[in-house]
Order: sequence, then structure tokens, then C-alpha cells
Amino acid sequence: MTDVTRLCVGVLGGMGPEATVDFFGKLVAATPATRDGDHLRILIDDDPTVPDRSAGIAGTGPSPAPHLARMARGLVALGAQLLVMPCNGAHAFEADVRAAAPGVPFLSLIEATVAATRARRPDVVRVALLATDGTLASRIYHRAFEAAGVRVSVPDADDQRQVMDAIYAIKRGERGPAAADALRAVAERLASEGAEVVIAACTEVPLVLRDGDVRVHGHNVDVISSTDALVARTIAVALRGAEAR
Repeated sequence: MTDVTRLCVGVLGGMGPEATVDFFGKLVAATPATRDGDHLRILIDDDPTVPDRSAGIAGTGPSPAPHLARMARGLVALGAQLLVMPCNGAHAFEADVRAAAPGVPFLSLIEATVAATRARRPDVVRVALLATDGTLASRIYHRAFEAAGVRVSVPDADDQRQVMDAIYAIKRGERGPAAADALRAVAERLASEGAEVVIAACTEVPLVLRDGDVRVHGHNVDVISSTDALVARTIAVALRGAEAR
């Protein structure tokens, strides 16, 4: 595509709606602007009817791929010149989104998060994932981090059930301490076993667990928000009208 001053951003959202709102709010807040016209044009398809990503990955439910492809085509038809998807698990179907919108750049949330982690901690050897069952099963983060020479730790079966319970509680709108405490406990157990960085690899997680919340042996453990990583990457690419892979 031709170089332009800035790109209109199309957001495949609704997975879940509050995570999409969080992404949009952070995108607006992080954009350097002194007036309305300095902000990006953002098109958001906030569609909560996208089939469950974990079930689609496991083969126990319909694949969300056709739905995501329709969303991508619809956003491009409305003028989107750059596509983003603030849902980690949906990136297991990234190839279908790209195929639906040939020639339109798509920013990988996974790649953005790996890059943000390496930028924060260039010496990182092991990271821990707080993610949905589907994201873990797809191994999208495993492949990306291992390609960068970083090992990945995941919760054991009991802790993973605790993570999923917390994610579904957040999706129900429960913002009390229970979900945050559960996620923090799992993160701290993984950190105590050698993980140097915790990846909030589900966009619901940063709604309750933030950098500075996880401590082991009296020291903070870095928490990298996948939402924040995608926000930074989106602004960097959209404002300069650059090509994305």
C-alpha cells in the first residue's frame, strides 16, 4: 500500500467488550495530541458473538475463523488501512484474518508483546503466561518466545483452572479483589519457580492485574500487558503510515 501520513485503524473487537474498551481508551490516551484532529481515525467492530476462541482451538466448538474474516473484510470496506485484534486467543486464527484482507497490514498482538518484553528485559530467559486454555493450547506464544530464545512457563492444571475462573469472572464484570488475587497468586508461584517476567497474555488480565502487583522475595516481577504492547505498536505504525507485516 502507498505511504500515507497516518493510517485508519480497524479493530476486530468484542473479545471481550471490556477488553476492547480498555484497548481503545489506552490508544486514545497514549496518542500524542493537542486537539481532536491529532488523533487517529479508529473503526471498531465490537462483536461479542465471535465464537469462543478456546472452544474453536480445542475443536469442541465452531471455529471463529469465518467470523473474524468477515469482520476484517467489513472494516476494510469501511476504510480501515491497518488491522488490529486485541484478543490473544484469536491470534490462533491470524492467517485467516490476513487472508481476508490481502494488502492491508495486520499487527500481531503476539509479536508486539514479545517485542515489548525484550525491550523491557533484553536479558530475559524465561517468561510466565497468564492466558486462556486456547491460547496455551495453540502455542502461539510458545513459538514466538522460543524463536526469540526465551523459555515459557505455564500454570499447572489446578492453577490454570484458577486463571480461567478469574478470566470468566472479569468477563462477568467482577472487578473485586478475588480475580486479581487469584491471578497474582498464580503469577507469583510461576515467578518463584524461575519466571523473570509475567505476560498478561489475555486482554482481560490487565483489567485487574498490573505492573507492580506481582512480588516475589520482596522484589517486583515485571508484568507485561499484551494490551499495552499492542497500543504502543499501533500508534507507532499508524502515525507514521508505515507498512506492517
